[in-house]
Amino acid sequence: MLCARALLKRRLSRAYASCTANQNQPQKGDKVVLGMSGGIDSSVSAKLLATQDYDLSAIFMRNWDTRDEYGSSDKGCEWEKDWDDVQKVCKVYDIPCQMIDLSKEYWNRVFEPSLRQWEDGITPNPDVWCNREIKFGALLEHLPYTNTDKPPWLATGHYARKDWYLSRPRLLRSLDGVKDQSYYLSSISQSGLARALFPIGHLTKQKVRRIAQQGDMPASVLERPESMGLCFVGEKKRTDFKEFISSYISPSPGPVKLLSTGETLAQHSGLWSFTIGERIRLRGMPERMYVVQKNIPTNSIFVDHGRHPSLYCRSIQANNFSWIWPDAPPARLLDGIQLYAQIRHLMQAVPCIVKTLEEDSSHTNIHITFHEPLRGVASGQVAALWDGEWCLGCGVIAGTTAIE
Repeated sequence: MLCARALLKRRLSRAYASCTANQNQPQKGDKVVLGMSGGIDSSVSAKLLATQDYDLSAIFMRNWDTRDEYGSSDKGCEWEKDWDDVQKVCKVYDIPCQMIDLSKEYWNRVFEPSLRQWEDGITPNPDVWCNREIKFGALLEHLPYTNTDKPPWLATGHYARKDWYLSRPRLLRSLDGVKDQSYYLSSISQSGLARALFPIGHLTKQKVRRIAQQGDMPASVLERPESMGLCFVGEKKRTDFKEFISSYISPSPGPVKLLSTGETLAQHSGLWSFTIGERIRLRGMPERMYVVQKNIPTNSIFVDHGRHPSLYCRSIQANNFSWIWPDAPPARLLDGIQLYAQIRHLMQAVPCIVKTLEEDSSHTNIHITFHEPLRGVASGQVAALWDGEWCLGCGVIAGTTAIE
């Protein structure tokens, strides 16, 4: 019997073959499954898709088991409110919906690997891997599949766009540059992207809100605040993040040292408690201090003033770089070509030069040199590359080169 991933790979390869046969968009009667969160973006996606003549259904993913945090019962927790809003929206637009529990898959594929990286002093980005491993991974494995010739399309409320080039799908930035989420989708596979739909990618957030306010959208959805939480932390404030992670990682105290002198200024609770470029509040210092280095073998964090050269990075090495077109990057992207790089969601993509360091059938390691030094780059962060608005893929930062 085929394992779930092998079965998914077979299904997606069939889906890709179907797409390349001039079926790049869902046709009348095609099955479309919309992943919904209860927020305004996926709710407006439901409203827009409901006007099309598709076999439309919705699915709500429960990715986090709050019993891990609050004890034996998670009754009344955030996921129940989200699920309630999803059902309200689907009732308005006459869309059948169901909930699927992917909390085990989320723990094993996203959260636990991220914990190990935090524990080692590395700065992962679980939101990127959530899209690859859960939304376009575990969810696709669980979707109903009844017609071998036409697998279902998967729609999401991401601010991103897709087109086709050389008979392949391309991931593009959203029309709304502020809300663009193509960075979070940069690890998606070509086969997953081939079946993806982004109904609001061509809209601005302002336009999405206006569409939501026209008609019978439930008030609880219209009144929801903007979601800014990490995928597993949910709507917890960023200030709660360290407390949240500390419940899963044992303390590992070590010194906080001034880089220029080696003087110990304070103690930290673990290398995961601060990331490169983060401001650290220390009493008695004449100016603001920032984390500039971590020494994993000695469990030390080094700080210095915000102008210190060690805060700035000239180049990076990104390992296991995953091109969305898996056999090779686009043919015209030769070594030494200029692209645009992004290492955080809320940053402007910057020009860079890309060269291949090592490549075989299982992985590609690349070297990225920035035109201007970047501040606060940390190992473990995701480096994604663009050719204009076209997202090419991403890799994990394994090392950095500071400016002289």
